[in-house]
Amino acid sequence: MRIIGGTAKGRRLASFKTASIRPTTDKVREAIFNILQQPDNDEFGFKKVLDIFAGTGAMGIEALSRGAERASFIDSSPKAIQVIKKNLELCAFTDKASIIAKDAISALEQSARRGEQFDLIFIDPPYIASQTGKTLNTIAGKRLLAAEGIIVAESSKRMIWDGELNGIELFDRRRYGDTVVSFYKYRREDN
Repeated sequence: MRIIGGTAKGRRLASFKTASIRPTTDKVREAIFNILQQPDNDEFGFKKVLDIFAGTGAMGIEALSRGAERASFIDSSPKAIQVIKKNLELCAFTDKASIIAKDAISALEQSARRGEQFDLIFIDPPYIASQTGKTLNTIAGKRLLAAEGIIVAESSKRMIWDGELNGIELFDRRRYGDTVVSFYKYRREDN
């Protein structure tokens, strides 16, 4: 696993894999960032990034490498927290990052109490226990997504979230093998 683009391009990241944690593949990560990158602008347009169920931290670190100013990483696994710290050090991004070692909902509520908002939010819950809907609705309900922000949610093709959403809407969905990537933003009348 490596960083695909930006200042840390080519840097290899520490990784681990368990039954509930499987890092986003380089191929899927590259596809996501190609979609997010503005075609007529070399500048990465997302300054404040949140990586939920961060695992190795690859998504948030990729965003930092491409020009994000800050990234926050949420994960409840002690092993994941260890690997995220190591990867931030490997890429020299420790000063641009914060790590929250809590379950996703508690961490989101903490961020909301601090009045934080993010331009880009990644959600990649374990495929075996998807929490996508609850996480999406918490983000929207707590107004953690900036007005023009985007949420990128990964899931298994067998666990796609199509339930009721609190003020956000799906605007794109792509499939890469077993992985489905869904893109959300605020509904125009709600932001």
